[in-house]
Amino acid sequence: MMAQIPLGRCIRAAREIAHECNDVLNPTADPALRPCLAGCGEALIRLLERQALKLENSRNTRPSGADEYASGAFKPAPVNKELLGQRLEDILSMAYSKFYSYPYENLPVCWRQLYTDASILKFYFLLLTGSFVRAVITGGFRLHDKQKLEEEVAAMVKVLDMAIILAGAAGEKRGRKWINEAIDELHTCWTKLCEDENAPVGWESERSRHQRKKTKRTPVWEDALSFSTHEPFTPPVQNPIRRTTRDQMFLEAFQTYMDRPVDPSVGPQPLIITGLISDWPAVTTNPWNKPSYLLSRTFSGMRLVPVEIGRSYVDEGWGQKLIPFRELLSIYIDPPQPAPLSPSTNTTVGYLAQHPLLTQLPSLRADILIPDLCYTSPPGHPTDPSQNQPELDEPKLNAWFGPPVTITPLHTDPYHNLLVQVVGRKYVRLYPPTEGRMRPRGREGGVEMGNTSLWDVGVEEGWDKEDGDEEEEDKERRKKEFNEIPFVDCILEPGDTLYIPIGWWHYVRGLSVSFSVSFWWNGGVDDGEWRDSSLSS
Repeated sequence: MMAQIPLGRCIRAAREIAHECNDVLNPTADPALRPCLAGCGEALIRLLERQALKLENSRNTRPSGADEYASGAFKPAPVNKELLGQRLEDILSMAYSKFYSYPYENLPVCWRQLYTDASILKFYFLLLTGSFVRAVITGGFRLHDKQKLEEEVAAMVKVLDMAIILAGAAGEKRGRKWINEAIDELHTCWTKLCEDENAPVGWESERSRHQRKKTKRTPVWEDALSFSTHEPFTPPVQNPIRRTTRDQMFLEAFQTYMDRPVDPSVGPQPLIITGLISDWPAVTTNPWNKPSYLLSRTFSGMRLVPVEIGRSYVDEGWGQKLIPFRELLSIYIDPPQPAPLSPSTNTTVGYLAQHPLLTQLPSLRADILIPDLCYTSPPGHPTDPSQNQPELDEPKLNAWFGPPVTITPLHTDPYHNLLVQVVGRKYVRLYPPTEGRMRPRGREGGVEMGNTSLWDVGVEEGWDKEDGDEEEEDKERRKKEFNEIPFVDCILEPGDTLYIPIGWWHYVRGLSVSFSVSFWWNGGVDDGEWRDSSLSS
C-alpha cells in the first residue's frame, strides 16, 4: 500500500491560510472575529495571501496516478519557483526580525503564527518542487538519487522544526498538531522508501515477506551498541545527599516530606529517589542509551535540535546553533574516535541543554511518564516569596543530553525540580537558599543573570582550568571563602531522581555521556507561608 503523502494536507493548509488572510483584509469583517494574523499589517498579509494562493492552485494539476508521473505528463501549476521561494523566505525573515523586538514571553502571537504559516507554505513548496513525491509514487531509489532525496527530506524536516523551535509552532488551526502530523506522514513515506530499497528482488513468499516486515518494525534494541560509559574525571562526593526508594517515598510521604522540613527556615532538603523510573520505556523496551534507537525516533537523525557550544553558558566564546540530531551524535556525543578528555581539556563541547525536546518529538515523549510526585503541592520559596511563580497547569519538561564534561553552572530554578537521570552519570552539588555568599551575577549584557552564581565550582575545586591573571593572594582568599560555604553533593546513577527544592543553588557536571529529563512544578503558593497539607480540607 502506498504511504500517505502530505500533499493533500498542504493544499488544505494553503487554502486555509489564504482564506484567513482574506478575512483579515476584508474591511467589512468584524474586528473582534479577525484572525490572529491581523496584527502583522496589511502589506505582509497580502504577501502571505499571494503565496498561499499560488500554492493552493497547484491542486488543479495534481497527478491522476503513477502512470502520469512515470510518463512525465504531470506538471505542477506553472509558477516562478525562484520568486515564490524567495517571497516565502522574505516573509520568514520579516517575521523573525520581530522576535528580536520583544522579550520572547511578550512577543505578539501574530508574529509567531506568521512564521509558522510561512514555514508550512515553504514545506509545501519544497514538497511540490522536489523529487520526493515522484519517488514515492514511481519506485523510490531505483529511479531517483537517494542522496538527493535525503537532502530534500532533510530540508523539509528542517523548515518545520524551525517553526517549532523558533516560533513555538503557533496557530490554533494548524500549528504544532499540523506540523507533527505532517512530519509523521513524511517519515512514513521515507521509511517505506528505505524498506523498498532493501526488499529482495524477484519472487518472495508471502510468509517470508511478512516476517521481513515484522522484523523491520520490531527491531531488537538489546543487540544494538550502547553509549560509552567512560568517565574522563569523577569528582569525589564529600557530603552525600540522603537516598530513599520509590516504595518509601510515595505520593503522601513526599508531600509530608516537603510540608515538614527539618529546618523550616531552609525548607525541604534535596533528596535522591531510586527506582522512580524503573517502568519507563526509555530504560526498558525503548532504550535511550542506544544511539540507533534515538536515531530511529528522530527521523534518522534529521530532526533539528538546539545545541550549546562551549563549556558553560557563562564562559567567553559560548554560543548556540541548530543542527540535525545525527550531527549532535556524530560530532559531539558519539564521535568515531572520541578525543581524550580531562578537566583541563579545551575540546569544544556540544550540549543539548534545557530544551523541550519531548514536546518537539512526541515519539520520545511516549518513552517517559510524568512522576506522580509532580502532582503534589510543594511550598513556596523559603526566603523570597517574590520568586514564586504562578501555578503551572502541568509540569515543564526539559531534556539535557550531552557528552562528558558538560557543565551547568551554579544557579537556581524558579520551580521545584525532579531531575531524572536516564542515561549515564552526573555529579550534582547544591547550596541552600539561605546561604548569603553565593555571589549572584545580576544583569549582564542586558540579560538578568541573578539566578546564576559567579562561583565556578569546577575552577575553585581545581577540576577545570582557570583563565585570567588574578594575583595568587587574591586566588587564595577567594578559595578560602569558597571552601567555607556548606554544601551537599551526589553522583546520580542511571535511574536516579534528584529532588531539587526551589531556591537551592545547584551545579551539574556530566561525567559520562548523559541523558537527563527535568520536571519543573509548583503549587501556586504566593505568600511564602509554610503549611501542613494534613490541615487542608
